[in-house]
Amino acid sequence: MTDTHPTRTLVRVDDTRPRERGLARGEQLRDTLSESLALYLRLFDTVGVSEDRVRDGARRLTDIVAAWDSRYAEEIGGVAAGAGLEAWQVMALNGRTEILAQATGTRPGECSTLAYTGTGPLHAPFGVQTWDWHQELDPYWHTHEVSGTRHSFVGLTEHGILGKIGMNSAGLGVFFNILSHRDDAPAGVPVHLLSAAVLGEAGSVEEALDLLRSAPIATSGALTLLDAHSVVCAEVSPAGVATLRPTERFLAHTNHFLDPANAEREKRGLYEPDSQDRYGLIASRVRRYAEPTEADHLVEYLYSDPGQPQLCCVPAPDAVFGQRWATLATVLLEPGRRRVRVLAGTPIDARRRPWITLDATESADVTGR
Repeated sequence: MTDTHPTRTLVRVDDTRPRERGLARGEQLRDTLSESLALYLRLFDTVGVSEDRVRDGARRLTDIVAAWDSRYAEEIGGVAAGAGLEAWQVMALNGRTEILAQATGTRPGECSTLAYTGTGPLHAPFGVQTWDWHQELDPYWHTHEVSGTRHSFVGLTEHGILGKIGMNSAGLGVFFNILSHRDDAPAGVPVHLLSAAVLGEAGSVEEALDLLRSAPIATSGALTLLDAHSVVCAEVSPAGVATLRPTERFLAHTNHFLDPANAEREKRGLYEPDSQDRYGLIASRVRRYAEPTEADHLVEYLYSDPGQPQLCCVPAPDAVFGQRWATLATVLLEPGRRRVRVLAGTPIDARRRPWITLDATESADVTGR
């Protein structure tokens, strides 16, 4: 079968100056970033968040980000200038999780993550994640190579958003799952910017945790962190940063809180029972499958067929805009090789589609930051 899935854009950014990095990103995405923004504004409106509320929330987020670390506000301003947009519009994209936290009566997208502590030749952890999101936004994500930050990094992100899933030149990887807490609000550093900051600045799992604890956080997510020696999941929420460690070499996460204190304040009605069902299916495979010796072996842990919990998410034929959830990408992280592999599609699509391979070792790190 011929694979007709479109080739992904690769964005390259290389400058020690944040605004110049942003300009380079915005210029490379200029032809399509406005289309992505228009879809997000439509999505926000569909779930009950008007453009006026989006603008107000984005401007509030800009003030918070600038007070925490002005480099990220500068970089977002650069993206806007490069793409011919207003700064609040690009901040709205980076803060889309925070803005969607205000939604009424809708279920966010899903993601499933599995990391393994490693026993293979490199004796280093590795992991896999599905990224599930609105099918209409599938044309508006890309891979990127970023240099000029303390550590260069590679990975996957959406148009205009500085970071999501990836690996840096120090061998630190980040997976990313949305969570939902009753106290979530657009009043802290956006979780996507936290991921970008970890990839650009942290050289280990412990440095990443320190960075996350330094930030004012008002929305929720699970950042599963892998380096050459360890795996930790940081559940961030308005209550702070809770850490989860592997059990029997594995650490899985879907879209519900696993930390008991956070779970008490879970926003109900969004993910259950789907998230728990996906988590249960992964856990059953951890018990039944042979232990993996390389990252590729984890892909089959996230297969799903019709009638099973949707680890491979496919939209219902009659689903309307705002409810057409699909697995847009599958990502493998291998800290021992400092390598990211990205597949445009589900784990099952890996049987017939090629992986995009990104090397996190090429660019020299920036010292003295």
